[in-house]
Amino acid sequence: MPKVDPDLLPRRSGSGYPEPFNAAVAGRSWLDVAEAAGLSQFGANLCTLEPGAWSSQRHWHSSEDEMVVVLAGRLLLVEEGSETEMGPGDIATFKAGDANGHHLQNRSDAPATFLAIGPNHPEIDVCTYPDIGMVLDREGYRFPGRPPGDQNS
Repeated sequence: MPKVDPDLLPRRSGSGYPEPFNAAVAGRSWLDVAEAAGLSQFGANLCTLEPGAWSSQRHWHSSEDEMVVVLAGRLLLVEEGSETEMGPGDIATFKAGDANGHHLQNRSDAPATFLAIGPNHPEIDVCTYPDIGMVLDREGYRFPGRPPGDQNS
């Protein structure tokens, strides 16, 4: 059936980020719309950020384009050296390989919702988190250049 009823989808939350980096996304939840519809060519997540929550740590992808569409509420797009307010109907795109890391923050006093769309190629993509020196690749989350016992600071 082509129509997806968001009310019937399981709401997911949590993060694979190590402590303390997972705290910023504690108020983030999402519905995996693409998975629910059986799509395999791209991912589409209907995300909600509670007041104070971030969409992710600031990041960029080596091999995956991303697009976000704000559906409700007010969000702040944070990039290297700039912040842009976004509201319903605003769209942001991020080209694969552009090292200008980005994320969304909800600095308002109400929940905000956006649709995030992009491919999911963990076998080839490297996601870089420049503010915290972390990467996500086939090996998982790691901190290149840090000793194995010094992964969370």
